[in-house]
Amino acid sequence: MGAAFSMLFSSTNTPAAPASKLGLGDLPESCVASVLLYLDPPEICKLAMLNRAFRGASSADFVWESKLPLNYGSVIDRVADDGWKQGCDDFPKNLCKRDIYSRLCRPKSFDGGTKKVWLDKSSGKFCLSISSNGLAITGIDDRRYWSRLQTEESRFRSVAYLQQIWWLEVDGEVEFPFPAGSYSLFFRLQLGRTSKRFGRRVCNTEHVHGWDKKPVRFQLSTSDGQQGTTQCYINEPGRWIYYHAGDFAVVDPSTSMKVKFSMTQIDCTHTKGGLCVDSVFVYPSEFKERLKLCQMQ
Repeated sequence: MGAAFSMLFSSTNTPAAPASKLGLGDLPESCVASVLLYLDPPEICKLAMLNRAFRGASSADFVWESKLPLNYGSVIDRVADDGWKQGCDDFPKNLCKRDIYSRLCRPKSFDGGTKKVWLDKSSGKFCLSISSNGLAITGIDDRRYWSRLQTEESRFRSVAYLQQIWWLEVDGEVEFPFPAGSYSLFFRLQLGRTSKRFGRRVCNTEHVHGWDKKPVRFQLSTSDGQQGTTQCYINEPGRWIYYHAGDFAVVDPSTSMKVKFSMTQIDCTHTKGGLCVDSVFVYPSEFKERLKLCQMQ
C-alpha cells in the first residue's frame, strides 16, 4: 500500500512536458499563399527561401496569376510565332504560372528580332523596345550620311550613326496587344560615338553639330486616335538620353493597338550630325522617374 501511495504521489507531482512551440513552418500553405498575394514578386521570391511552407505557397498558381497582366496569353501568342519559326518553344502548355512569369521577364524578340518585349520583374508591367534596324530612317542606305555601329551599349548590340544630313526623319510603328494602362514612348539617343580606349569609355564628338539651331520634333499616334507631340533640343554629348515623344492609354486589351511614331528635324537651312540612334522604348508611364534616375547615373 505504501508503494502504491508513493507511486500516486510521484505521478501527480511530476511536471508536465512543455508544449512544442509553433513557428512559421507550421502555417498552412493556403494561409501563407493568401498573404503572398499582397506582396511584390521580388518579395515573394525572398520569402520562398524561409522554409518548406513558404516555398510551397510561393509556387501556387493563383498567387502568380494575380501578378500577370490579364491578357498575358495574347502577349505569349504574339511573341511565340517567332520562337516557333526558330524551332524553340519557351511556353509549353504544362508551364505553371510562376514559370510563365519568370520567362516573360526575359526579353523576347519578335518581328524578325527588331523588337523585344519583357515583363518588369518588380511591377509585372510590360516594356517594349524597337531597334534602329526596325525603324525607317531616311538615307540610311547612303554611307555618306548614315552607318551602322556595333556597340555593347545597346540592347540590340547595334546603333545607327548619323554623320551629317540636311533632312532628318526617323519613323516607326509597332502593333502589340498592350495590357490596359498608360504608356510613354521614348527615343534613346546620344550625341557623339563612344568607344573603349585602354578600358575607359571615351566619346568622339567630331561630327556633332547643328542641334542647337532648331529643336527636334517627336510625334506619336495610335490606331484609336490618340496623338502626342513634343519638341526639344538634343544636347549633352556622350550620354544616352531618353527623349519623351508622348503618352497613350490602353483601355481595351482584347485587341492589338498600333502605335506610329517619328522624330524629325527637316529645316534644310543647316546640316546636323554626330547623332547615335539606338532604339525606341515603350514603358509604363509610371517609369518616367526611374528613367530620369538612370540618366543621372
